[in-house]
Amino acid sequence: MAILLSGDFHSGVRSEINIIEKEALLSCHGKELYDKIKYHVILGDAGFLWPKREKRDKDNFKILSERKFPILCVMGNHDPVYGRKDLPEEDIGIGNKVIVINRENPFIAYLKRGKIYTIDGYKILVLGGALSIDKDRRIEGESWWKEEYWSDKEKEDIFELLKDENEFDFVFSHTGPNNINRELASSLEPDSSDKLSDEVGELNEQIDKKIKHSGWFCGHWHCDYVDEKSLEENRLKKKYIYMYTFTLIINEKN
Repeated sequence: MAILLSGDFHSGVRSEINIIEKEALLSCHGKELYDKIKYHVILGDAGFLWPKREKRDKDNFKILSERKFPILCVMGNHDPVYGRKDLPEEDIGIGNKVIVINRENPFIAYLKRGKIYTIDGYKILVLGGALSIDKDRRIEGESWWKEEYWSDKEKEDIFELLKDENEFDFVFSHTGPNNINRELASSLEPDSSDKLSDEVGELNEQIDKKIKHSGWFCGHWHCDYVDEKSLEENRLKKKYIYMYTFTLIINEKN
């Protein structure tokens, strides 16, 4: 079996549906690999349940239901699920509960940040959140949610967790660690790295220094970027992949 990964979806308002619909995936990956997909993970800003976009959700659900595998979403910054206290949490057999937003055709749920999941046999640390640089132009509770930043309790809990659990196959987040974010920013706009300030990115960098993993996958930046680092202290090479215009399938052959 395999895991399909994709970047920000934004409820499809920027035509991101074209990247993850069935025919696009078959064309990109081929039927043999497509048929192995067990879960699809959206790396933040899925945008489901956006206020006053019920019809868009319904249309997206119809297209996505053709693919026959569940969708698991990382918490982004533009995700209305932050503002919903009425959504059920369920155990679907991947190690921690998920927040269910659509039960059938297709099954869609959000992964809880700061938790460890076992997805298709891989041990995965799930993080989430990021800075909304346009929050001053948004309305709290309607188009921006303060929970995009981690609470003090969440931060305490993640570092307590990492005292006993610090080796993972992969990390799924929305934004990346700040040191990698700065390199990405500089590659897009020279001399821009010093302008970057993201509390969640800083938290991710602190977390990254405490763990071992072979791949960190995220979205948020609306661009495609791959960065590899070899850590001197343990010679472990880590790969950081920022996704937006492409999809990737993790399977036993990767």
